[in-house]
Amino acid sequence: MAEYFELGELKTKAPKLFGIPTGTKLDEMFYKVEVSEDGKFVKKPLGGIPYLSIMNLTGVPDSGKSVLAEQFAVTQAGNGYKVLFVTVESPANFLYTALKQKSIALGVDFSKLEENIVVIDASQSEELRENPRALLDTMAYAIKEKKITNVIIDSITGLYEHREMMARQIVRQFFNFLKKWKQTGLFVSQKRSSQGSDTAEAAGGLAVAHIVDGTIVLDKKIIDNRWDVSLYGLPIGSVLRTIRIDGCRLCGHDSRTWVFEITEMGTIDIICPLHEFIKKMGKKE
Repeated sequence: MAEYFELGELKTKAPKLFGIPTGTKLDEMFYKVEVSEDGKFVKKPLGGIPYLSIMNLTGVPDSGKSVLAEQFAVTQAGNGYKVLFVTVESPANFLYTALKQKSIALGVDFSKLEENIVVIDASQSEELRENPRALLDTMAYAIKEKKITNVIIDSITGLYEHREMMARQIVRQFFNFLKKWKQTGLFVSQKRSSQGSDTAEAAGGLAVAHIVDGTIVLDKKIIDNRWDVSLYGLPIGSVLRTIRIDGCRLCGHDSRTWVFEITEMGTIDIICPLHEFIKKMGKKE
């Protein structure tokens, strides 16, 4: 028989609403609404992505998805929390190098990363990439044995890249799995060339975006004409990177498009809203 609940019965099961830091300005862009002593509504930043949320990072190649995922991993591990990093694209030894560089850039003791980050290398295992049950079983063992609290899959697309008709089914399995194990998670999604670079759509269509708790869209634009030079105040050949929280069903969020850069040290630095950037750069002209 199907189970049902009266709303009040769910009170003890409902997760608390607070943030899990990403190490970026995104931590100030998710918020909850509280009532002040004088009866006014006040937006209070969560301090990170919502606890126990599963967020989707999507964007064109080289837009900063993996950089953001790695920065999140370094931030959490540096704070003493266990992170499971499922690498589907880059072999684990290359991930080691990337995370070591991130730790230097962010001033995090790398020994904390070595202690708190657990890696599953699906990039080198056809069985783990092609058989969701095999990967889920491996993840369950790691979560239980290492007391994991955060999971990153980079990329979720790599688990159905030649069978996109199954995208919804596969994404749903991993989403439900992380919910069952009470994990805060990031799914990295790749776009196809025919898909709008500034939308939540990714390989498999909107399968990922419809299932997860929220989507963060990263984009980049090459300044390649006079109109762009005039609008953005950047020279020909420059790269303008933007980030936007496309949606989040768990809490309020800033929905504006923000400008960010990937620093020389390889970290995400979110600068200001796009309209403020255009206004500021216009004044320089």
